[in-house]
Amino acid sequence: MTTTTKTSKFGGFSAEEIAAMKDHGEELRNTSRRDPNKAREAGEKDILGKLAKMSDSDRAIGERIHAIVTANAPELMPKLWYGMPAYARDGKVVLFFQSAAKFKSRYATLGFSDQAGLDDGEMWPSAYALKSLTPGDEARIGALVKQAAG
Repeated sequence: MTTTTKTSKFGGFSAEEIAAMKDHGEELRNTSRRDPNKAREAGEKDILGKLAKMSDSDRAIGERIHAIVTANAPELMPKLWYGMPAYARDGKVVLFFQSAAKFKSRYATLGFSDQAGLDDGEMWPSAYALKSLTPGDEARIGALVKQAAG
């Protein structure tokens, strides 16, 4: 005889999750219509437009992340990913910036996908909480970006 314990029911996706999924659908449609020769320019424009709409603190961090990625891994392609600034290699996201406001978090996030070359033994961080950036933080992020892109 098998017994099951009733756990909480799935209440559906949050409004923020639904918005992110809609953003992703729109991003896929827009990307499929773009001239591949202008993808970098279009991705850059998309990211800068998304950053311009963020709160002052998120925008300041996001703009610094964008500058760090552009300087340290110019081979990564800028794009939006679920409404977030992201950077891809061969069409696959390597890293992304998520504003604190995106999911009503108390901090922004710099995240790395499994495509990033950050492996270090059996366990390593794949996301970092960001409340502000110091010059030391920026140097560390630059090194992580180089490693992730490599």
